[in-house]
Amino acid sequence: MSTSDQDLVDEGGPGDNWQQVQASPEFAQLRRRLRTFVFPMTVLFLLWYLVYVLLADYAHGFMSVKLIGNFNVGLLIGLLQFVSTFLITWLYVRYANRKLDPVADKLRADIEGGAQ
Repeated sequence: MSTSDQDLVDEGGPGDNWQQVQASPEFAQLRRRLRTFVFPMTVLFLLWYLVYVLLADYAHGFMSVKLIGNFNVGLLIGLLQFVSTFLITWLYVRYANRKLDPVADKLRADIEGGAQ
């Protein structure tokens, strides 16, 4: 058993009240807030990616429309996949800083304060 596993079962260890923490309203709120962001954003991104793949497979004429020189719609949408990934990351960091971290910090303080 690893030392972190021992912390979860040893009496007086920092993790002996983990089930209480997991059942607490603060932990439920943290999970709810995380899911509120992650699930819709995941669905949105996967749909956006699926549209790109379907257009690339079935809309050759549209995707090959030249915009500037050899730069076409397909390349633009492909590059926007990267932009959307960075945008989602930035939005998540902002969301986590505002909505998740304060609750997680309070939970951590409660756990660490209770272990001493």
